[in-house]
Amino acid sequence: MQAPANSVFNAPDWNVKNYFLATRPMFFTASLLPVLLGTAIGYGLGGQFDVWALLLALLAVAFVHAGINVLNDVYDDLGGTDRINTSRISPFTGGSRFIQNKILSNAQMRRFGYLLLSLSVIMGAGLVLHKGYVILLYGLIGLFIGVAYSAPPFMLASRAFGETAIALGFGVLPVTGAAWLQLGQFSWEALLISIPASLWVANIIFINEVPDLNADEATGKRTLAVRIGHESMAGIYLLSNVLACVAIYIAFSLGYVPLGTLVVPLLLLLPASYASYTIYHWSGMPEKIVVGIKSTIAIHTVGILWLLAWVNN
Repeated sequence: MQAPANSVFNAPDWNVKNYFLATRPMFFTASLLPVLLGTAIGYGLGGQFDVWALLLALLAVAFVHAGINVLNDVYDDLGGTDRINTSRISPFTGGSRFIQNKILSNAQMRRFGYLLLSLSVIMGAGLVLHKGYVILLYGLIGLFIGVAYSAPPFMLASRAFGETAIALGFGVLPVTGAAWLQLGQFSWEALLISIPASLWVANIIFINEVPDLNADEATGKRTLAVRIGHESMAGIYLLSNVLACVAIYIAFSLGYVPLGTLVVPLLLLLPASYASYTIYHWSGMPEKIVVGIKSTIAIHTVGILWLLAWVNN
């Protein structure tokens, strides 16, 4: 099938699969699970379930996340980071390599990235019409993170603000926003329970930055890992997992969740400790950090699913 001239999909070897894989869909759980968590909290507090609000929110967040991933590849290519990265671990770090492998051009990826963000705006407009203008604030913050994470002049990922932006945009924002969609008001319970989700997703960024450290430093991309080194990143990574447990304990002490909610997050400190160990010894055991990366993604997934099972008990 041949795409029309000047189309965002204009490529000799065009097919939908290439564009889908360019979004790095294996990471979508990092954004979609927090939406489900916030929805569960809002439903539990309000007693009413708005399925259309959930579906629109999931689509909006998925498009934003996909756009962030694609545009990150675009601007990392322009900055030279991905081109010189010889320590990347596929498919987790160093981008999708679609531009470097000439599957898609930088221009095609850029147009596709902004198309994805535009689709998120359409979904967001649907939410505004359905639920009111308060949700517009959530959408604007999410869209800003989507653009500013990689694109100039902000380039948050290059200024050691990217980690915080992702924690907010993939933790606090979707959890509290989804809860508001179901409840119709801001929830302090949702804000507190969003903290573990924020910390767990930040850890995905922390550990993924380590294999890219040398390439990022060489091209002036000053991530947190570049600024403090992989040994200190190991400590921050482990501390984030501990603080996630502390936040859950505070939620218990306030009566938001039962004490049993702490069981699995505490057990997750075991794989987190090993992942922290692989970060600390990165330069001497690059093959083992893959296990740490996979464990980090699993910690995020299992942790949020566990919270989902307990928030309304």
